[in-house]
Amino acid sequence: MLFNVFLFGLIIYLSRMKYLRILSLLIAVIIITSCSSSTKNNVPVVGFIDAFEDATISQAKNGFIDALKKNGFSEEQKTVVIKYNNAQGSIPTLTQMVNQFVSDKVDLLATSTTLATVAAIQKTKTIPIFQMVSPTPDRMKVTDAAGKAPANLYGTMEELNYIDTSFAIIPKLLKPKGAQLIVGMIYNQSEPQSADALQRIQGLAAKLNIKIIALPLNSSADAQLVTQALLNKGIDAFFANPDNTVFAAFETIQKSCDQHKVPIFTSEAGLVQRGAVAAFGADIYQWGYQSGLQAAQYLKTHKTDGIKLEMVKIRKRVYNPSVAKKYNITIPTGFEAVK
Repeated sequence: MLFNVFLFGLIIYLSRMKYLRILSLLIAVIIITSCSSSTKNNVPVVGFIDAFEDATISQAKNGFIDALKKNGFSEEQKTVVIKYNNAQGSIPTLTQMVNQFVSDKVDLLATSTTLATVAAIQKTKTIPIFQMVSPTPDRMKVTDAAGKAPANLYGTMEELNYIDTSFAIIPKLLKPKGAQLIVGMIYNQSEPQSADALQRIQGLAAKLNIKIIALPLNSSADAQLVTQALLNKGIDAFFANPDNTVFAAFETIQKSCDQHKVPIFTSEAGLVQRGAVAAFGADIYQWGYQSGLQAAQYLKTHKTDGIKLEMVKIRKRVYNPSVAKKYNITIPTGFEAVK
């Protein structure tokens, strides 16, 4: 600091004496010494990317940040910088955000939902990516010819097995209006995990003697129109697919279903709090927290030794008491009430 003060004083003197060549050299010295002093107290930078705005999905970010904080990386304590960006569902914006973080050479990327994770994988092979609210690499179609995931991909993933449990509770809780239980679904053709989930559910439905009526929805703006089309087909229940578009349009879907007295079931615990009857699925906050623990481990050592993609560990059976009461549905034991 005193050295810089001395240099500034010398600059003023030299400028008056018109020693411009020496002056320019001294300015360069100040810039270099200033930069070197800032790198001595280098604080790690996390680039956090959310694909879209959603009340349920945002819990993953909260969990991720809390895990960092518990391990000594806190913005309040100035031990980490978290640069947060939300693409608001725009693919061009998402790509631009990832490009900027890669250009900034952040220490790691945190990605929430599949679109953000895939975008990051496409743009960097060196910066560690810690995913959350994203499926297995094979379902994201990001594995190589040998079936291996990207070497810089870490965090927490989910498979489809849990959907069986979520869907199978529907015939236990509902009686069909006609001869066969009819369940309506919306799926996003551009999201691999959405199409995969639909295919799996259709196979399960056949075993449970349930008829599935599914319609594509590629934009949340069309949610009301598509949901109304399903309801006009006389469905007994709506199953909220693990789909980014469904997450974003859930309130619109719920409003239409409520008007027609059609209950919603789901595999996502967060949607139960927003108005679905019941679910068996990952706790979104804990999903982010689990990925945050891995990120904290990396920030401590800047090594990925012992870190790998993990299956989400905490899943819950939850139900919404007020919604269950409205539809006169008796929830079996083992389900936790959400507030």
